[in-house]
Amino acid sequence: MNTAQKAMNTLAGNGGFQQTDVADLQGRTVLVTGATVGIGFEVARAFAESRARVLLLSRKTEHGDDAIAEIKRSVSEAADVHFIECDLGNLAKVREVGDRIREGEERLDIVVADAGVGVNKFDVSSDNIDRHFAVNHLGHFLLINRVLPLIRKTSKLPSTPPPRIVAISSELHRQAPSSVQFASEEEVTEVGSNDLSAVSLYARSKLANILFTKYTLVERAIRPSGDRIFALATHPGAVHTGQQDQFKEAYGKVFGTLAKAVVVPFMRNPEQGSLSTLWAATSEDVEKNSWQGCYFTDPGQLGKETAQADDEQLGKNLHELSEQLVREKIGKDGLLAWY
Repeated sequence: MNTAQKAMNTLAGNGGFQQTDVADLQGRTVLVTGATVGIGFEVARAFAESRARVLLLSRKTEHGDDAIAEIKRSVSEAADVHFIECDLGNLAKVREVGDRIREGEERLDIVVADAGVGVNKFDVSSDNIDRHFAVNHLGHFLLINRVLPLIRKTSKLPSTPPPRIVAISSELHRQAPSSVQFASEEEVTEVGSNDLSAVSLYARSKLANILFTKYTLVERAIRPSGDRIFALATHPGAVHTGQQDQFKEAYGKVFGTLAKAVVVPFMRNPEQGSLSTLWAATSEDVEKNSWQGCYFTDPGQLGKETAQADDEQLGKNLHELSEQLVREKIGKDGLLAWY
């Protein structure tokens, strides 16, 4: 990487952290959802460059083929990268894929939950749930539940750093409606979602990412079990990815195109957007400072989440609603024990 590229991929004020600062990950396995484009792709590419075995999870096979080809071209033909097709909006498929990873992989050191629907109009998943909530939160809720035994197994291996689970959230969680309670199924289906704006739908799902990290992963899984696992949430910054094309669906072609043209010049590129997540997934500072369940807005910079994102009752409601929805859609055996 030349000097210009290093400058482009480094954020001011974060100690100069850049993609090439990711530690050697040889022998370790990472899973990145939404790994074929944008931030997820840059995270996956950096992991491959650090010699990890990288599992790329995304919805479209053709995108997976392109991503693998690009990683091998830019990193090495020997890069250990593999594509897994999965629509996170389809809970039955998520369970199948999660079980296949748990049973087929020898270890799982890092999970990055990046896949998501951007600021877009209301739509439903194949399970008839608000697609923002279904893909950005509920699919990850189930996927991580199904692979958690493998993460736990990895945490017990000798000479192994504590595994990490990193959920990519957003500062837009601040725009979540004050009415959010996660108290009923109706709230996250057409009944309670159809009238919400594109920003509100997205913001609600990003709020769920932080609550899931703190009140499901940390409080219901990791701490009760005494696991050597860290769960964190990150904000990548306002990043120019393909998600801005969804403005056209949310606001119509004319206004959506205008909105994209206005905001994109002020956004980070995907390489810069990957840094907070790469740092959270690999930095020794996380373990040294016992930063469990924390939310970071840049490498090493703790965020100040909203009162909603620090609401224990809201976290409990979200967990119970998520479990209810999974069991309703795919059966009582849809979830493994959290601890």
